[in-house]
Amino acid sequence: MHHDISLFVHGIIPNIAGLARNFLGQKSENNKGMNEMMKQLSKLGFLCLVILALTGCDDPQNGNGEADIQAVHNRIMTLDSHVDISSDYTFEPAFDPGKLTDMKVDLPKMNAGGLDAAFFVVYVGQTARTEENYAIVKKDALRKFAAIHRMTDELYSDQIGLAYSPEDVRRIHKEGRKVAIIGIENGYAIGRDIALVADYYQRGARYMTLAHNGHNDICDSAQPKEKLGDDQAEHGGVSAFGKQVIGEMNRLGMMVDISHVSVDCMTQAVTLSTAPAIASHSGARALADHPRNLTDAQMRLLAARGGVMQLVAYTGFVKLDPARGAAIDALMEKIAALHGLAADDYENIERAAEWSSGFGEINRQFPIATVKEFVDHIDYAVEVIGIDHVGISSDFDGGGGITGWKDASESLNVTRELLARGYSEKDIAKIWGGNLLRVWAEAARGRWR
Repeated sequence: MHHDISLFVHGIIPNIAGLARNFLGQKSENNKGMNEMMKQLSKLGFLCLVILALTGCDDPQNGNGEADIQAVHNRIMTLDSHVDISSDYTFEPAFDPGKLTDMKVDLPKMNAGGLDAAFFVVYVGQTARTEENYAIVKKDALRKFAAIHRMTDELYSDQIGLAYSPEDVRRIHKEGRKVAIIGIENGYAIGRDIALVADYYQRGARYMTLAHNGHNDICDSAQPKEKLGDDQAEHGGVSAFGKQVIGEMNRLGMMVDISHVSVDCMTQAVTLSTAPAIASHSGARALADHPRNLTDAQMRLLAARGGVMQLVAYTGFVKLDPARGAAIDALMEKIAALHGLAADDYENIERAAEWSSGFGEINRQFPIATVKEFVDHIDYAVEVIGIDHVGISSDFDGGGGITGWKDASESLNVTRELLARGYSEKDIAKIWGGNLLRVWAEAARGRWR
């Protein structure tokens, strides 16, 4: 019906204009005839304006409803739950978020794509668990905390604010500024010092991923590191120390994040937590059988405990392509050998001159996933666990980025695809951040239990 009315209006408006031109080009013998004709034209024009309003005021030249898509995207608040940052973030010109950079997320790109809020992530890679390395990762984590605060408190406070609560998120967004929230990726950042959970919380951390690639002192990883001597499982899920950490996170109101962890760790952590947990950036294993992705049983447990699954736009977790993965591993090993780096020192490897050309060639040989394939994961999750437990994450600047959503400037394309599949504005608002804010609020209330 909507489509038919639009076609009618879009076809009749040019005819009205033509009629007016023809009439006004004729010589009228009296003003009465002129006035009568103008009254009829006015009535017809008003009718068309009413119909246009009812059909969403689409641009007559655009049959795809682009104005509607943009309007929906503008009305909802869009929140990306996982954006990585460099250790030089805000400290070096190449990583200045206030400028247009090679980063996938900076303020110009957020503005261009209508991305309103993001969790900026304090990530530390897993290394051997020694006292020396615990000190190093703490120093690395504190530098990233400082970088985010430098962005929101000093350099660009007029453009972006740091949120410590869901209420802060809404307030800052209402003020017309972008919103930064802090997450921690890899509980290794606390070493074995449980006091650091409260320290990092005071600095703004509102979720912590219990592990990353490789086991740590908190729990087992979904991807053990053979070069660190990891067996398939070390703790049988969550360690005794890990149980204390989860308890402390619940006390503070910090969300427990189970992306990257083993099935046993995930199951135990979600059950142990007195507040809903999150998967900050994960895919559906039924669509891409990767150990980082969640099984249907895991998804259902997460939802049953009130949590939310943030589907991730990382091509390797959206669709499996073993040949592409092998090519990337080979490139990383080659660059690491050339520059004397560890093979998993992602940040420095990706800074090397050889990375850009090599990775570009891999993308030409092995095309990355598309927005449609990414939204297939959203569709699947909605089907399995319901609309109230599904969200969106990019993993930008940590490997994320797909065709159609290569960086923050293309965020509208996700909304476009959701609308194309029939999601309502209310449901899209839930997926684009509403569900995550609800879980965060519930976790924050859990601190009083």
